[in-house]
Amino acid sequence: MGHHFKKTANKDLGRKSVEEIQATKKLPLVIVLDNIRSMHNVGSAFRTSDAFLVRKIYLTGITATPPHRDINKTALGATESVAWEYVESTRVAVKRLKEDGYTIVSVEQAEPHISLEKLTLGKNKKYCLVFGNEVSGVSDEVVGLSDFCLEIPQSGTKHSLNISVSVGIVLWHFYNIFR
Repeated sequence: MGHHFKKTANKDLGRKSVEEIQATKKLPLVIVLDNIRSMHNVGSAFRTSDAFLVRKIYLTGITATPPHRDINKTALGATESVAWEYVESTRVAVKRLKEDGYTIVSVEQAEPHISLEKLTLGKNKKYCLVFGNEVSGVSDEVVGLSDFCLEIPQSGTKHSLNISVSVGIVLWHFYNIFR
């Protein structure tokens, strides 16, 4: 005999309004999207940042900015609930955040790196996660400015994940540690 599951209706999910989300205490976490080509990936990063209470998104270089139909397709309104800023140079954005006391973390396959499952966080620290271009990853210059590189362990043949999937995995991990 199977279980009798019933999907939760949208009205029963306890969703917060944009105003309530803006007033909710955010994690000590910002993300930088370093030259992201796909607007669907940008929208997805907004939506995931909304779900996991990211403080702010920095869009840099060629990364498209809201409002745009192709961002909205995946963001589903999260461009209204998540604070964001466009900075032309990723290096400038990262340097500014470093000066503001953020620990800079490039999500990148690099040596040396910390594997995600071994990550421990300082509870009184602020973190900036940098996610890189779909083809070339986080720029070498920004990797060089990082306090450490974070790698998602993988066992398949590709050893690469779509950026929107990487954002989801890493933000979920941070959210679980901080909440």
